[in-house]
Formats: sequence, structure tokens, C-alpha cells
Amino acid sequence: MKVVVQRVKEASVEVEGRTISSIGNGLLLLVGFTHDDTEEDIARFTKKIVALRIFDDEAGVMNRSVQEVSGSILAVSQFTLYANCKKGNRPSYIAAAPGNISEPLYERFCEQLEEAMPGRIQRGKFGADMKVKLLNDGPVTIILDSTQIK
Repeated sequence: MKVVVQRVKEASVEVEGRTISSIGNGLLLLVGFTHDDTEEDIARFTKKIVALRIFDDEAGVMNRSVQEVSGSILAVSQFTLYANCKKGNRPSYIAAAPGNISEPLYERFCEQLEEAMPGRIQRGKFGADMKVKLLNDGPVTIILDSTQIK
């Protein structure tokens, strides 16, 4: 599992020219799954993401979590996080889990986020051609990888 965490002032997702979800202050998550990701990975990532202290406190120090600043989360599935560009110029996506594996994992991840932060979670549309807009704050962008988070 890989997640690109971006602290945002606002973010939204459009599908077929229509905005399907949007948030103000919070986190935009680009989420990808590989073949051996598990429910335990999802639980670890959820706990880590909602507790990440990447929002400024009154002294301007990144010391607050998305929960503490009453922020929201927009989670967007993105299989291209598992692109392999070692050989040639066309990325290989063999490491990305296929939709029949990754869609239930994505749904469960969003459900766990919702359990942790009721009413403050928005989603992209799995498998859709999405247009993601964001106003990155900082910019603060962090990459989480299940091979590095225990």
C-alpha cells in the first residue's frame, strides 16, 4: 500500500465534468494497493494518517493532526503509484493490484477513515477518469509506503 499525503487548503474531484466531492482544509490522499496488501496495512495506515502531526500550531510549528484542526480527508484511488519505470519509457503496472483486489481494499480504507473521523471523509470514484484539483498548503507532501510503516 502506498499513500501520497498532501496537506491542502482545498481539494476536489470531478468525473465527467461534475464535481463529485470536495473538501476545504485537510488532506488529499492518493491511494494505491499492491497484491499482498492486507486489512492490517489498512488499519496501520488509517491510524498513522489521522495522527500525522503536519498542521501548524499557534507557534507555526507542524504539531497538529488533521483531527486536531477539524480538517477533512479526500481519498482518491490511484494505481499509478505502483508504476515501475526501470525499463524503457512506458511504465509497467504489474505491481498494482487489479481492480477486483484493490477496490474492496480502497472501500475498506475509506470506511476505516470514516470510523476514525465521522462525517469528514470524501472519496474519489474508483476506476473513473478523475480530474483532481488541489491547493497544496506549504507545500506539505508525504509518501507513506507499507514496506516502511510498521
